[in-house]
Amino acid sequence: MKTIEINALPRIITGKKATKKLRKDGMVPCNLYGGEKNVNFYVSEKELKKIVYTPDVYLISINLENKKHSAILQELQFHVVSDALTHLDFIEVNDNKIVKTEIPVNLVGTSQGVLDGGRMDLVVRRLKVKGLVKDMPETLDINIENLTIGKGIKAGELNFEGLKILNPASTIICSVKVTRVSKSAATAEAATATTKSKK
Repeated sequence: MKTIEINALPRIITGKKATKKLRKDGMVPCNLYGGEKNVNFYVSEKELKKIVYTPDVYLISINLENKKHSAILQELQFHVVSDALTHLDFIEVNDNKIVKTEIPVNLVGTSQGVLDGGRMDLVVRRLKVKGLVKDMPETLDINIENLTIGKGIKAGELNFEGLKILNPASTIICSVKVTRVSKSAATAEAATATTKSKK
């Protein structure tokens, strides 16, 4: 898993009034759970953009008062009208701590179904997994080369070393959809086979 560092400042005063002022100044209040004690802090909204507005999942090094905390992003909240970041929760982690997170899916190869004129449909872009931080990859690579038209891959068919997939086993990750091109090809192939059988 990629690591990225963010700079934070301690949040001494809490409450609605203090929180409102922070947000007005372009700061976002945050909480860090899972360590020896819960920590309140705030981070510049610009600083947070690099971990929020990205498809990647990071192990985050929070630099707070000359001490670094390893954490993963657990939950984030947005303003209902402006869509601005309003609050983030982090979970402190270490190499021996089992955590739950979401990791992006990466389809590897070109499926036979696409070569035959079908269209690849990626239904789930991230999978929920549980495991040790050291076993968390940057992406969950899924080989799709043998996937034919009309077929899909379900969560229950996948296996990643050191990780447990938390999505329901019946969850469809991706599938190859029928297209006009593939229908035409199938029709032409059937017609050719019929002609040959009559000869």
